[in-house]
Amino acid sequence: MTAANSHNPLTVLFLCTGDSARSILAECILNREGQGKFMAYSAGSMPAGKVNPFALNLLRKLNYDVSGLRSKSWEEFSGPGAPALDFVFTVCDNAANEVCPIWPGQPMTAHWGVPDPAAVEGSDAERAFAFDDTYRMLSQRISIFVNLPLTSLSRHSLQKHLDEIGKTGTPVSKEPA
Repeated sequence: MTAANSHNPLTVLFLCTGDSARSILAECILNREGQGKFMAYSAGSMPAGKVNPFALNLLRKLNYDVSGLRSKSWEEFSGPGAPALDFVFTVCDNAANEVCPIWPGQPMTAHWGVPDPAAVEGSDAERAFAFDDTYRMLSQRISIFVNLPLTSLSRHSLQKHLDEIGKTGTPVSKEPA
């Protein structure tokens, strides 16, 4: 991992199977919150081919530029000419269990799984709420990540922090009374 500066930001890849919702949201959040310090990308093992309309609507509502967003394959980030990655985070359970490509440069990895808002059924309001909740969880995790003292942490200590971030804001299932 190289030190981040305005000329050489740290690169982060967010992975999800379809790259249509969670990974796209995370990419946008980090590019805003870590501007100048990080450069975020998203990709999927089986890209959906389009960004989920609820994700686009939420991002537009929050004043993100969505013009360049697209669902893309993780192969774009594992071959020649791909950006050197410093971090790779899976944001869905399926991607965490899949065999990932060998990432050039041995980036640090962690699983930051959040529930799939695209899987929520119900009214448009209920579905939009699911996307809002996913955004909130990812934003909380990314805020913690952006504020880590990266230059003063050992690789081992940083890995522990990254793993703990993946547990932040995770919904707790309620046991029947």
